[in-house]
Parts: sequence; C-alpha cells; structure tokens
Amino acid sequence: MLGGLPLLAGPPPGAVVEVTAPMPEEPLVTAVDPRHPRQPAPAQDGAEILRGVPGFALARKGGSGGEPVLRGMAGSRLGILADAEATPGGCGGRMDPPTAYVFPEDYDRIQVLKGAQSVLHGPGHSAGTVLFQRTPPRWSRPGWAARGGWLLDGFGRSDRLLEAQGGTPRWYARATGIRSRCGDYRDGDGRTVRSGYERWSAHGTLGWTPAPGARLECRATRSDGQAAYADRGMDGVAFLRSNLGLAFELRELGAVLEQVEGQVYWNDADHVMDNVTLRPPPAVPGPMARNPRRTARSLRSALTLRTGPASAWVLGLDARSDRHSVRRSLEPWAAPVRDQPRVEDARLDSAGLFCEWTRWLSGGGRLAAGFRADLWRAGDLRRVLAAGGAPAPNPTSGAVREQLLASGFARWERPLGPAGAAVFAGLGHIQRAPDYWELFAPEAADGPSGFRTRAERTTQLDFGASWELGRARLDCTGFRAEAEDFILIQSGVARPGPAGAPRSATVARNVRASTWGGELALDAALGGPWRAEGSLAWVAGENRSDGLPLGQMPPLEARAGLAWASGAWSAGSLVRLVAPQDRFAPGQGSIAGQDLGRTAGFAVCSVNAGFRPGPKGLRVSLGVDNLFDRAYAEHLNHAAIPAPGDPGPPGRIQEPGRRVWFRVSIEIPVQ
Repeated sequence: MLGGLPLLAGPPPGAVVEVTAPMPEEPLVTAVDPRHPRQPAPAQDGAEILRGVPGFALARKGGSGGEPVLRGMAGSRLGILADAEATPGGCGGRMDPPTAYVFPEDYDRIQVLKGAQSVLHGPGHSAGTVLFQRTPPRWSRPGWAARGGWLLDGFGRSDRLLEAQGGTPRWYARATGIRSRCGDYRDGDGRTVRSGYERWSAHGTLGWTPAPGARLECRATRSDGQAAYADRGMDGVAFLRSNLGLAFELRELGAVLEQVEGQVYWNDADHVMDNVTLRPPPAVPGPMARNPRRTARSLRSALTLRTGPASAWVLGLDARSDRHSVRRSLEPWAAPVRDQPRVEDARLDSAGLFCEWTRWLSGGGRLAAGFRADLWRAGDLRRVLAAGGAPAPNPTSGAVREQLLASGFARWERPLGPAGAAVFAGLGHIQRAPDYWELFAPEAADGPSGFRTRAERTTQLDFGASWELGRARLDCTGFRAEAEDFILIQSGVARPGPAGAPRSATVARNVRASTWGGELALDAALGGPWRAEGSLAWVAGENRSDGLPLGQMPPLEARAGLAWASGAWSAGSLVRLVAPQDRFAPGQGSIAGQDLGRTAGFAVCSVNAGFRPGPKGLRVSLGVDNLFDRAYAEHLNHAAIPAPGDPGPPGRIQEPGRRVWFRVSIEIPVQ
C-alpha cells in the first residue's frame, strides 16, 4: 500500500528472477509471490509453482494437471484452497486435481502451512494446507491500475495475462483474463512426450467497502481447457469450472470482538475425457467418452475474540456438500456424451466446528492450540460396478456412512537470545475421512467396493529452529508422523475376472504407517550484488503392516542458487541435485500414483537473466531450464502409455529437455 492505494505486486529492481523458494515467514509457514518470475519456467498451474517449495514434489502425468505432493502426502491429506474455497475436481482418474484449476498469476499471495498445525482451513489436512489468496484492496481515492504479461518458450508455449482494477473509497472491481497453451515437449533424448494443453480463465471481483473495517465482496470465475496425457488411454477435452462466491468481513468491532468474517460459495467442475478428440481412436477397447461432474456448496463463518492484551481466540464453523455424477458413451461420434443421461454415484457432506487459541508470551514467545470436530457423511449411489469390465451388482449400493471426527494441535515457539535464533515444537492429531478417490474409485481388499475403507488417524510431531547469522539466515524443520488406518492404494492386485479369467485390480486398504523427514533452507547475502540460496528436503516412510517402505516417498533433494543483481540487470543460476531412490514398494502408494521401482539420481542446471528497462513497471526475463539437455525422470511418476501412432516407448514419463523461455511483463501503477 502507498498512500492508501494498492500497488500491483512486483519484484524489487534488479531481483527479476527467483531461483529457489522464499524463506519461511514463521514456523511451518512459507509465503510465495506467484507474480515473481522464477526458475524453472514460470508455472502454468498450481502444482508447478508449489514444486519449488522445499518439501514439495510433482507427480507428472503430462504437461499439466500434475499432482502436488508434500512430504510424500497428496490428495485430501494436502488441503488446496483458492480464496478459502476448495475445488476437489471430478475425474475418477485424477486428471483434474485441485491445482489444475489454479492459475498462479491470478493470485497475489500463496501461503504454505506445513504439518497438522492449524484447524482453521477445513478437515483432514494432515500433511498441510496451501492457500492461494487474492488481497482485497483499499482505495483512499478514485484510481485504477493494470498489468499484463506474455511468456514464450521453445515447446510452443504461449501464456498471456491481462488484468485491470479500479476503485473508490466505497467500491472496487478487478477483472483478470489468462490464456495458456503449449505443445508436446521433448525430453533430453529428443523424444516427444504427450503433454500439449490449452487453458483459459476469466475472473471478476466486485467489492463494497462502506466503512474502514467493513467489506462485502462478490466474485465469479469461469475456466476451461483441454490436455493430452502420457500416462493413460484418454485425454481431457473439457475442464469447465464455474464458481460464484460471496464473502464479508467486519473488523475493529470492539475491545473483545475484533473481527467477524464469513463466506458462501458454489463450485462446479464439469469434465469430459475421451480417446478420440486429441488422439487416433484405438481398436481396443474402442472409442469412449466420460463426463464426470462434481458440484460443491459450502459456507464458512468465524469470529476473532481478544480475551486479553496477549491472547486471542478464533471460533467458527464450516460446512460442505458435494454431489458427484457421471455420463458415459461408447459411441462418442454417434451418441455424444453430453446427450447421455447423467447418473449420480456419490454424495459427500461434512459440517465442522473449530476453535484456535493463541497466547503471546513475554520475550517474544508464543503458545498456540486448536481443536475441531467434524460430522462426516457419505452415500454410495452406485447400483453396479464395472470391476474387470463386466458389470456386477454393487454390494454397498444405497449404503450410508456417518462418523464424528476430531482433530487438534498444540505448539510452542520461543526466541533464543539476541542473535535472531528461535525454536518451536508442535504436536497435532488429524482424523481424516476417506475422499472420493479412496471410497469410490478403488476396490476393497476383500471385495469389489472400497466404500467401507476406514477413516485415517495421524499423529505428528513438528519441530524446528532458525538462526540469523550476520547477513545469512538458516531455517531447519523436521517431523515424525504415526498413522493408524493409513489409506494405502495398491495396484496390480490379482483378482478373478469374467469367466474366472485373472485380472489386475486397484484396491484401497488400511495399514499402519510412519513417516519422518524435514527441510533445510539457507539465504545468504555474499556482499555487493551477490546472493546465495539453497535448500535440502528429505522424507522417508514405513508401511509397518507389510514390513515395506511406504510408497510414493520422494528422494533426497538439494537445490543451490547463485544470484547477481546490479541496477536494472540481474542474472542467476540454479542447480538441482536429486539422489537415487532405493526405498520403494512396487504398486503401492496413494491416489496420486503408485511406485514403479527404483530411480536413478540426477543433476539439472538452469540459468537466467533479467532486465528492467527505462519505463517503470516493464520487466524482461530470459531463462534456460535443463541447460545441458539431461534426460531424466522423477521418482514420483506415472507409467507412460503411448497412444496409437506415438513414438514414445512405455516406461516412466520423462521430464522436459532443454527449455528456453522468454517473459515480458508490464505493470501500470495506480493512476
């Protein structure tokens, strides 16, 4: 803010491209500026921008729609909220995880909350929560501002963004349009990987600020796209998302009642997949199309109480209602899937009460604790199951499950001496209900329906310390988690098929599991225009029921960056080092994927340069990712399934080879 007017976020002069993730703001909380150009190439969806935060990994399926994984955990263990709203997606094969509907540059700020150390943002997020946030502006006088951007790269990528906003002391408005497209990329061996996509989004916000502490906001979003996938026999030909939301906020109400906030929203994900639009139709199993749809209605309300000069409470409630349905067609040309009858197959509802308490201690320390209780309800509306391709009666058809789930945490933080050192420790317990992909997509260990999969219970200890050593800062965090009834997804399970023929099934089952690991981050000013940054992340897990390593644990990863900035010019380099992964469990993992086997280590180097010419707000940046054109694949991966006519062999999906990108952006400050 400057003189009461909002300024569009941008990097400081000379610091044009970030090469590693920003440092944590406070224990277990890291903030990311999604508008700051970074390396590798600026992200086109929510999963890609998160992979730069220590502790995160990406399970690739193609060029978009990857699965974000935090400390080896994915799916509903990791909460993804955009403007405090959840968009879980509808595809039974996870073509559209929540981050697939996120366009990072449409947001002002991203907050990553690691661990089971908050109860404010919904139930079940045992690994952590990611908040994509737009900052409500305050205009002290009438004005307007705008920004635009354009990115190009050698694989045919073209990202365009245009945003305008304006306001008065009583009103404000904001409109953003984004379009992104990219062709298939080539790996380091020059082989083409099915990965092309095209996506667009339009967002509008209208706000009313009748008083300094009051705000009423209405927002709407519409987006769509299509994407080719390397890991399956179908592509996404529509990702239509419609969203409407209404939020209010009242601040500075009194000495005790400090703030009241609330919101309601409606979210609809209408997704179409087929094997004929973006690829030649296969002879077996033949042309087909599916149209899953998920509609969510939700509300949340909370109030903040100041119960003394050094303590505060947040009390609130939230509720959510999901409806999932699907349409199918085995003759997409003669009988379009949009013309087929829609069949509802699942209902998921939850309602929760939460409270969180904070007390600030003398000397700068802090105590925090929270508790929430959620009533969860699920209904199985499937009449038949298509296990092995032969329809059969569903043994849990019409069944309804209802369960009360409790979660909570307590955390202690304390500074140590005048040198900028601090320590913290927190203990959390999360009870998580199975999500749609754990209840309805897999089979059970003892039958064809996974609807009876038990809820998961995780207890986790988080701890860490930070030091400021002259012009350098070091942050270290660690964790240990024990899970009862951990929901494991296992593929390749032998089951009898039609006429007694063997078939391979994917099942959900509950096991005992442990995970442990941590992250290290360093930021050091070396003097003059030079700065060094680095991070280290490691996680491991054990499936105690089977006596095996826990599947889908990313290997040890280190990042080192060196940046130079002087006046209008900047340059930087990033080296990413990933160790081999020898701990794996073939066929075991989560809804994000299962282990394929051992992976080799690799090293990737990238470089960048930036320039801020004379006109204020104009920035130009250039980068080369995978400078030496290394051929490599991540451990968290999906098996490639070549489409008819594709030259690529089966196996792991390879990462992009050498990628040259160019980005120009301009910001027009408040007028």
